[in-house]
Amino acid sequence: MARTVSAHLFHSINGVVESPDQWQFDCFGAEEGQAMGAAIGDVTDVIIGRKLWDEWREYWPCADDPFGAWINPVRKHVLSRTLTGEVPWNSVAIDGDPIDYVKALRAQGDGGISVAGGIDTVRLLFLGGVVDTLTLTTHPVVAGVGRQLFDDSVPTTRLALVDAVPTAAGNVMHTYTLRADN
Repeated sequence: MARTVSAHLFHSINGVVESPDQWQFDCFGAEEGQAMGAAIGDVTDVIIGRKLWDEWREYWPCADDPFGAWINPVRKHVLSRTLTGEVPWNSVAIDGDPIDYVKALRAQGDGGISVAGGIDTVRLLFLGGVVDTLTLTTHPVVAGVGRQLFDDSVPTTRLALVDAVPTAAGNVMHTYTLRADN
């Protein structure tokens, strides 16, 4: 049986996903934390873009935090044009086509697979059909600037809503899959 691949991003009301640390923390409550914990609970492998990997490998190995305790030992697969083979921080560079790589990864091992980001990585893998569920936690904020996950470069793409959960902090966690009729 193929492993499940999921992705989760924070999302402003105007669709910005970039730099959520600038706008999400005043609306992040216990429900959001519990949902994140549940989402990563069985994850054994993380797909991550090289830029985000660079940022995280500088910060998380020294952080005394529950997320750090999880992300540091988990196996990370880095989408990069410049890295090859085994790389630091329990990571491996993805060789070849990323869609084919994730398909092969799904067919082996146990546990869930999470696509941590960045924007281009999540977009590529979701639209490529290898992400089973995409959760967007929509925060009640209009972010002044920043990149959107689905911008003008994305053709019309139909999604199916799997779940929508409002939280006491004022967010709504929407979970989607790609519709089969795309």
